[in-house]
Amino acid sequence: MIRVAIVGDIGSGKTYISKLFGYPLFNADFEVSKIYKKDKNCYQKIKTQFPKLNFSFPLQKQQLIKCILSNPNNLKKLSKIVHPIVRKKLNLFLKKNRNKKIIILDIPLYFENKINLKNDIVIFVQAKKEEIKKRLQRRKEYSSKLLKIFKKIQLPLDVKKRKSNFIIKNNFSNNSVKKALKYIINQIKKNDRSRT
Repeated sequence: MIRVAIVGDIGSGKTYISKLFGYPLFNADFEVSKIYKKDKNCYQKIKTQFPKLNFSFPLQKQQLIKCILSNPNNLKKLSKIVHPIVRKKLNLFLKKNRNKKIIILDIPLYFENKINLKNDIVIFVQAKKEEIKKRLQRRKEYSSKLLKIFKKIQLPLDVKKRKSNFIIKNNFSNNSVKKALKYIINQIKKNDRSRT
């Protein structure tokens, strides 16, 4: 199994790129939102951790954002509760797809949470700053303060870029991105054949 990880800036279009591959995909953000909606055990742990905050089930994004903005350290506390659950879901996904030739990992804290393995293929998604800003402003939960808090727990972009095998310049045009993906997939397959 070849593990392909997609990394890059917040709002650079990692999920958009991940879906275009057409291979089994593990999207950590999607899994987290499912946990908040369906996992009562997780909800109880969050409620216990933050007794002064008014959480209700299913957990709402706005409640969690309020929690993080009230104290940046709360993001770490939330992560300690949620990340082990996400890791379990990742392990199940890997087990389920162990016979697949290629799988895609769209995990924002892929390096930070030490999910990376030596033979993983890492693709860095690069997009223009103005484009990223435009995309983020369209998101309801966007705020520059929230963005700063999230960026503090992430590795600098130039470090992620250096650790990557490929770079995709995302101009959000299907054709040029698909062309770049086709080239990368061919290279990955070629390198895999030369290793066997």
